[in-house]
Amino acid sequence: MEKIDNDKLKEIYRTMVRIRAFEERAIAEYRKGNCPGFIHASVGQEAIPAAVCAFLREDDYILTTHRGHGDIVAKGARLDRMMAELYARETGYCKGRGGSMHIVAADLNMLGATAIVGAGVPIASGVALGCKMQNLDRVTVCFIGDAATCTGAFHEGLGMAAVFDLPVVFVCENNKYGMSTPQKDYTKLETLADRAKAHAIPGVSVDGNDAEAVAGAASEAIERARNGKGPTLIDAATYRYHGHHMGDPGTSYRSKAEIEEYQKFDPIERLQKCLLESGVITEAEIEGLRGSLAKELDEAVRFAAESPEPKVEDALENIYC
Repeated sequence: MEKIDNDKLKEIYRTMVRIRAFEERAIAEYRKGNCPGFIHASVGQEAIPAAVCAFLREDDYILTTHRGHGDIVAKGARLDRMMAELYARETGYCKGRGGSMHIVAADLNMLGATAIVGAGVPIASGVALGCKMQNLDRVTVCFIGDAATCTGAFHEGLGMAAVFDLPVVFVCENNKYGMSTPQKDYTKLETLADRAKAHAIPGVSVDGNDAEAVAGAASEAIERARNGKGPTLIDAATYRYHGHHMGDPGTSYRSKAEIEEYQKFDPIERLQKCLLESGVITEAEIEGLRGSLAKELDEAVRFAAESPEPKVEDALENIYC
């Protein structure tokens, strides 16, 4: 696997810290009652979207899930517009109509988060087919959860991508639970990458908490797709620290010891340690990054809080293009 250069690793690290800072602030605002609807946090999974999106161009596409904040931030989303959407305000990415689980950022070629498990897979194949028909060398990345690999939509989408050699990469952010159901209870597979065998496409398993390993797998899969060699399924093993959503403590089906064990392999701390030891980043730079993010998030919250709420009479506006 190709070695990832230090500048790229530093970029990935900064994105990881940015994702976690946003999600931790979003959780805090939700607990204050400022964000209507559910929030599904991906704290602990940051290495995957940060490493994948680091190899995408601005004109490439992504789709994601109900747990998609990190994926959208990694594609370059503005934190103030993200926060405003969570606040259900007119200045949000979907004018407050989408909320946490249904953000679309068309200006970033982020084509949507969907709460329907697995639903993004055939859509991603359709986007990739459109690019291929127009001779565009763009790549589509579809982020999914592990339970999505059990759906019919998953296999339909992979089958279509395989048959037409479409420029799409399917990234399974495998946090080992479908809501509260552990992976061992819904499949006999040891690795979900083996799902790719049914469609005769590459399936790659990677430690999703090792940013450099994810980057290596993602860069190869994206280059392969861009060069017309077809789709790849990446199974990136990770762990979410919180429950399925913020109303779920996540403790009825996971032990405290299990959660604490996985937190020992925190993706941000792992990469940070490597970058510090190799002199790629300094403690002062890390403090500066965290300080600037704190200010940016303070401003994002202010922006959201001061933005107008949608008017009742406009409820049916902006529903269709």
